[in-house]
Amino acid sequence: MSRADIDRFRLRCRQFRWLAIFMVVSVGALLALVHIVVPVVFLARAEDYPFLDLWLASLVKALPTVFYLFAVWAIGAAMGQLSKGRLIQPTLASALRRVGLALGFGGLLSVFGVTNIMRLIEGGRGGWAWFDVPGMTLGMIGGALFLLGGVVEQAGKVQAELDEMV
Repeated sequence: MSRADIDRFRLRCRQFRWLAIFMVVSVGALLALVHIVVPVVFLARAEDYPFLDLWLASLVKALPTVFYLFAVWAIGAAMGQLSKGRLIQPTLASALRRVGLALGFGGLLSVFGVTNIMRLIEGGRGGWAWFDVPGMTLGMIGGALFLLGGVVEQAGKVQAELDEMV
């Protein structure tokens, strides 16, 4: 790669990092506004929050989003490290594991956790699992990314051993 290609790659990594930060902050702020700020303002004003009975249910349904936003944050952090010149292999291995765990737990929470927490809130109504194809897909992709992160990490260790022999 030429120096210009490396500089272009680092610039794109920096841009992607800022895009990830923008996404996490904006979506996180909207979630906080809807699920925390508005109900607190209504309660602080001693007014009846019109959707208080639905608030806890909507808060539980938004929980997987926290994991998905962490996955985006982890990708952005990895891009930030690459833009500063950190080596690709260790950055990639770490990012794959973090993103994989976040997507995996978000998917599991979406399919099994939300449904069962809602069963507790609503007094036992509902199923044991929710047929959430996007959640299942993200969970499977998360598991695969976690496993690939382990492979990349192991490959780095083997490469380091080989480099020592030469």
